[in-house]
Amino acid sequence: MMNNIILIASNELRRFFKSTLAWIILAIIQFLVAIFFYVPLVIYLQPASTASGLTDSVVSTMYGFAAYIILVISPLLTMRLISEERQLGTIRLLFSSPISITEIVLGKFLGIIIFYLLILFMITLMPLSLSFGTQLDFGQILSSLVGLFLLMASIASIGLFLSSLTNSPAMAAISTFGTILFLLIIKIGGTNSSSNLAEIFSYLSIDGHYNNFLSGLFNSIDIFYYIILTTLFIILCIWRIDAERTYG
Repeated sequence: MMNNIILIASNELRRFFKSTLAWIILAIIQFLVAIFFYVPLVIYLQPASTASGLTDSVVSTMYGFAAYIILVISPLLTMRLISEERQLGTIRLLFSSPISITEIVLGKFLGIIIFYLLILFMITLMPLSLSFGTQLDFGQILSSLVGLFLLMASIASIGLFLSSLTNSPAMAAISTFGTILFLLIIKIGGTNSSSNLAEIFSYLSIDGHYNNFLSGLFNSIDIFYYIILTTLFIILCIWRIDAERTYG
């Protein structure tokens, strides 16, 4: 089983790196994150700055903006995962191969996760460069890394599932962006609601849990939220594709 998953993941990675869009997205993410790293750093180094600490003022700020950049750009990365297979007709080849639907879905998920890890590595090089000249709170940096990885995994699973619903990558991207936007603004719906309802809306918000990681807090509730969200959409994707192969 694992060999098939790795095979599909490697094929997916090759598709990514053969795509001009993937390289453009990597460049855009790195450029934008660099801006949100450089500007807070310049502000922090000003003599009149009242910033509390380098990790809080610069590194956490960078990771915070990096998350929103990735949330916006991710639909362009996940939109082709399955919809393009259907559009090109290659999904029938996958159905006829001795590979299970679970292996197909997990392989594609692993492929996009490895690509996200590359993005995460490139982003992290910037704050790590500061460690040569000053002290950083590596515990808080690790917490931010874990939070951003979990956020990426949940976005990848959402995009993977929505890509399985259509043969149009553009529609997959639009629906993924809409779902992410909904999970971002859902907490606003509880603003004028009762305290219990407000707590539910706040819990469902995808960025609220990430903010805790930025503060250096490892909370099991936040970890379980992302794990449950990721698992849910992977299972939905498996069910969707399995139904397509079974019933056509």
